[in-house]
Amino acid sequence: MSRWLALVVLSLAQLMDILDSTIVTIALPTAQRDLGFPADNRQWILTGYALAFGSLLLLGGRLSDFFGRKRMFLVGVGGFAVASAFGGAAGDFATLLAARIGQGVFAALLAPAALSLLSVTFAEDAEERGRAFGIFGAISGAGGAIGLLLGGVLTQGLSWRWCLYVNLFIAAVAFVGGIVVLRDGDRPARVRPDIAGTVTVVLGLIGIVYGLGTAELHGWSDLRTIGPVVAGSALIGAFVAIERRAAHPLLPLRVIMDRTRGAAYLSLGICGTGMFAVFLFLTYHLTTALGFTPVQTGLAFLPMIASVMAGAVFSGAVLLPRTGPRPLVPIGCVLAAIGMVMLTGSGYATGILPALLVTGVGFGLIFGPVQNAATSGVGPHDAGVAAALVTTAQQIGGSIGLAVFSSLAGDHVVFGITAVVFLVSAVVAATVFRPGPLPVNDMA
Repeated sequence: MSRWLALVVLSLAQLMDILDSTIVTIALPTAQRDLGFPADNRQWILTGYALAFGSLLLLGGRLSDFFGRKRMFLVGVGGFAVASAFGGAAGDFATLLAARIGQGVFAALLAPAALSLLSVTFAEDAEERGRAFGIFGAISGAGGAIGLLLGGVLTQGLSWRWCLYVNLFIAAVAFVGGIVVLRDGDRPARVRPDIAGTVTVVLGLIGIVYGLGTAELHGWSDLRTIGPVVAGSALIGAFVAIERRAAHPLLPLRVIMDRTRGAAYLSLGICGTGMFAVFLFLTYHLTTALGFTPVQTGLAFLPMIASVMAGAVFSGAVLLPRTGPRPLVPIGCVLAAIGMVMLTGSGYATGILPALLVTGVGFGLIFGPVQNAATSGVGPHDAGVAAALVTTAQQIGGSIGLAVFSSLAGDHVVFGITAVVFLVSAVVAATVFRPGPLPVNDMA
């Protein structure tokens, strides 16, 4: 029973983490008018969070392994709540931006700690693990849509500030629950930190995320876009070289060289590129072309939330323990691609609703199995960094999607290209994933 209570706590924290990437999107226009900052500054409220979050995830995962997952989870939840409170009370742009960066920093501690805690809590029974990851994956897949719904309700009914204040209530329950029900498990003795690897990967990820985040503003040919991306990619290459020689690497290459885990990270990165289009561009389409209010836009995503949860729980509890991820993830990607093609319909009931249902089931088949596979068979001393790579892959993929799709004109063009992205992910998953059920015991 305590394991399932732990799942509730971890899922709450994951929900807070995921929905915050979309809930603020709904609040931004109102916050801009209220605080009086230029429209060009709006992107930094999103980019600031993504920069801090994406660049510090690997470090956050390693800190969980060395100093305790439960401790980092509580620090992440508490810090996220404090940053949210400052953001909700912000009286100017600088304060709001600083709060969003703070949220990203503490999210980088929270996310890998939560997923690694889930992995070590459900480490023995394949069916229990599949069910737990199915539920957790449903939260991950539906969190963005829940953020849109909640953001619309709070912005329209109360104030944009409540899109940040709402985190205080979620964090309070997760923090108290974490103290009571979470168990840390074993962790290795502390060793000399990999300073060179840490600095290199943080700067590399900052360069990539920053460059991609400003592509819409500056254009793809501008040195301010190309320079940071190229420099960041070079630093990531240097990071890999450093990790090959480091005595105690930040990211042991054995984590990503495993075929199953490598396939999971690659699949999630490619899917993350396409998932961006579903939430952002469909939101634009609903509000501009169909004239939906923020609340109506959020409600429009409810069927998708239900189908994501149904697909994730069923695949995780029933299918994954028997088949492994190889058939499920490709089928999920194909369903998502079909959903993108169906979005070419203009009306909600005739085109968008059926597409959301199909896409939601596809997302459900992707998230739970991929998150389970990404942390399967890994030793307890590497669980945090393996979990961090899950969110890192999704963040980098989302940043690429933001940069590429924002430069394209027309919703239908975006949805068509996204369908191709999901099909590519289906081919990769079908080719690279190892057949058969996942291992659940820790590595020797």
